[in-house]
Amino acid sequence: MAHWIRFRRGGETGFGLVEGEAIAVHRGDMFAAPEATGERVARAEVAVLAPCVPSKMIALWNNFHALGRKLGVSAPETPLYLLKAVSCVQDPDTDVARPAAYGGRVVYEGELAIVVGRRIANASEAEAEAAIFGYTCVNDITASDVLNADPNFPQWTRAKSFDGFGPFGPVIATDVKPETLVVRTILNGQERQNYPISDMVFPAAKLVSLISADMTLLPGDVICCGTSLGVGTMKEPVNEVSVEIEGIGSLRNRFLAG
Repeated sequence: MAHWIRFRRGGETGFGLVEGEAIAVHRGDMFAAPEATGERVARAEVAVLAPCVPSKMIALWNNFHALGRKLGVSAPETPLYLLKAVSCVQDPDTDVARPAAYGGRVVYEGELAIVVGRRIANASEAEAEAAIFGYTCVNDITASDVLNADPNFPQWTRAKSFDGFGPFGPVIATDVKPETLVVRTILNGQERQNYPISDMVFPAAKLVSLISADMTLLPGDVICCGTSLGVGTMKEPVNEVSVEIEGIGSLRNRFLAG
């Protein structure tokens, strides 16, 4: 398993492989035969960035059997998803501020995310699996009161696309078996979510295949796999949220509600 990371150092952006507390710097394209430069930098000496720059973030709804049962909805026949504006991307270990135009509830949603590594369209499941570069952690932050504020139109994209509402990272882990993973979300020191990825309605390769039949997927695109039980509101003036997936890492951010 390899962990790819992006970083900023001295005003310049770079990427590389995590090796303990160091980063083995690479050049070129992370998704197309990157080359090691031979340079190593201490992870503590750089600012960690979101691990890729997606052309789109796709977010699933009702993709876990357990949450669907709780909500009283049936499992979908095809993936139910929306697009989050890429301007909502937020780096790990940074603060997310409450939108100035919104004073309602804001919820966390700890999730696994798929990172696409090559351009695909109308891909078979085998082709889709080969196109998955790796996996990362994401907090699909949502302004929940926006969703049904207008009874004529559910505002999914607006509710999930405020600036900062898409933190993901800190790394992309390759050679991962997603069905073995468990997502944990910790809010202000208390575990709020703990659920297995094996409960997904659409497993990773099938999900990528089906979405690629709708739209071309590009290297770096991020597919947020949806969440399960334990979603909740961030109520404190300062909310420390950690989305943890063993084998991938821990995505930490603070949501400033005040």
